[in-house]
Amino acid sequence: MDLLERVRFNKEGLLPVIVQDINGGGVLMMAWMDREALKKTITSGKAYFWSRSRKKLWLKGESSGHYQLVREMWIDCDEDTLLIKVEQIKAACHKGYKSCFFRKINKEGKLELIGEKVFEPGEVYK
Repeated sequence: MDLLERVRFNKEGLLPVIVQDINGGGVLMMAWMDREALKKTITSGKAYFWSRSRKKLWLKGESSGHYQLVREMWIDCDEDTLLIKVEQIKAACHKGYKSCFFRKINKEGKLELIGEKVFEPGEVYK
């Protein structure tokens, strides 16, 4: 069966996607795909997502050049979540970090900055 027919999108027509660095194994980000984003990701080899805030399809890296080149795709046991392993060009986070998960919550519930910035966000991200 074709993956597009097999995956179980939620009632909004979206599928949660965890994006992992193929080299270091770290989680880079979590995003959503609709059917078109999944199809474009499969056919192009670059990660496409559905922006819930902007209500539109977007190619990761289209404005920054920080593309995600898809190397592997995995599906969970319920067929309703994807894990994609990517070669990340520069950074995944629009705030300048390699990963969107750059802060740890300590035992006191306070945020600890763990990640290092790899670029300074410019006008593209304001």
